[in-house]
Amino acid sequence: MIEIEVQNETNQSQERMRFAAVPRIGEGLRLRGPDGMWASYDVLDVWYQKAEFGDVWVPYLHVCMTPGETAGDIGNAGFDVQRELEPFKI
Repeated sequence: MIEIEVQNETNQSQERMRFAAVPRIGEGLRLRGPDGMWASYDVLDVWYQKAEFGDVWVPYLHVCMTPGETAGDIGNAGFDVQRELEPFKI
């Protein structure tokens, strides 16, 4: 599992989550919002920063809610995204 900091542009929040793989720019994710509802988010940017210890690079994601998506909307059930991941919260 890879621990990634996800910076959410839509609700201006930051969370550390664990993923099986680092999502790529343009891919879609299903994330739970602060209200507890699931919604589709697009990956806008992926970057790496050197950790404070050793020679380790830590990945970061910048995401934004998919246009036309509303939290909890199950009209399209998220089938328009390329890949869905349900990350494990730390």
